[in-house]
Amino acid sequence: MIPYGSLANSATIILGSLAGCMLHSRFPERIRVIVFQGLGLCTLLIGLQMAFKVQDILVVIFSILVGGILGELLRLDTLLERLGNRCKKMLGSANPKFTEGLVTASLIYCIGAMAIVGSLEEGVNNDPTVLYTKAILDGFASVALASTFGSGVLFSFIPVLIYQGAMTLFAGYLQQYISPELIAQLSATGGLLIVGISINLMEIKEIRLSNLLPALPLVLVFTPLAHWIKTVLA
Repeated sequence: MIPYGSLANSATIILGSLAGCMLHSRFPERIRVIVFQGLGLCTLLIGLQMAFKVQDILVVIFSILVGGILGELLRLDTLLERLGNRCKKMLGSANPKFTEGLVTASLIYCIGAMAIVGSLEEGVNNDPTVLYTKAILDGFASVALASTFGSGVLFSFIPVLIYQGAMTLFAGYLQQYISPELIAQLSATGGLLIVGISINLMEIKEIRLSNLLPALPLVLVFTPLAHWIKTVLA
């Protein structure tokens, strides 16, 4: 099947990014700074809303801590930076924030319940409504992000298309393993990572979020493990 929802999402990211890049050169520095800070605050709100969906806080804590250790050992931040810089070099971009924009936008668009639920809904029920809604939201976010980071945001459509498209195509197989509780735990963990993005955007402290990404697959392991332990101890 064709993942129409993911294709629409990619298209709105491209269009929004192009609009943001055009606005980028027209913004005075003080306007760019306030947009950057406003975007950080909005991202903080989104992250907190997602984080408060947590159902088992210990699973999230262990996922973040163990995931961070794994990410540091694997040096994921360096790997993603190299990939971003390679993409930047291939395109001949002189934008100093290209890689940062690409990684930041990709994290915002790919982490969240809408990406998971929407992809599964289209794959199983052939209903892309959730992804169409996400596409509209991501399109507007792309305008703000690209006005700050520039052209790197535009190419975040590639991981979005691969990530969501793959889930849509394999939805029938994945659905039996992804329960509402698991989605809530993934959303909560992703929400914490998005809070970290907002902290970076507002330049409060630099957090190597790329190295925390293993927390998400670890949630898939720790959630059923915690459920099994509770069942045994009950």
